[in-house]
Amino acid sequence: MILETLEEVDATLFAARTGWAATAQGMCRGEVCVPAPGALRADGSLDVRVAADRLGMPIVHDEAHRLWAVGPATATGRAISTVVAADPELLARDGGPFRLSSLHGRKVLLVAWSSY
Repeated sequence: MILETLEEVDATLFAARTGWAATAQGMCRGEVCVPAPGALRADGSLDVRVAADRLGMPIVHDEAHRLWAVGPATATGRAISTVVAADPELLARDGGPFRLSSLHGRKVLLVAWSSY
């Protein structure tokens, strides 16, 4: 979720974009509720810092563009639990075998596509 501010964010907008609704019980998604005292303000706005902290959502600030990015909720509070990538053997364009490990030490961008 991209925001221009973390203060006084519309709670319904937050719920629509993240699936987490601010209620009297806390931040809820379906039947799961996480206590988040102070997240929902009396005026109905949401303190995103409090909500994100309770839900384990990472927050990144882009000062140059004056934007905030709020990542997905996580059980551990960390967006990435491991940095070990799988090493499947794929077919290269020439039909030969290719492994991601052959690119060890280089930055790699993986692009995946599916028709379904």
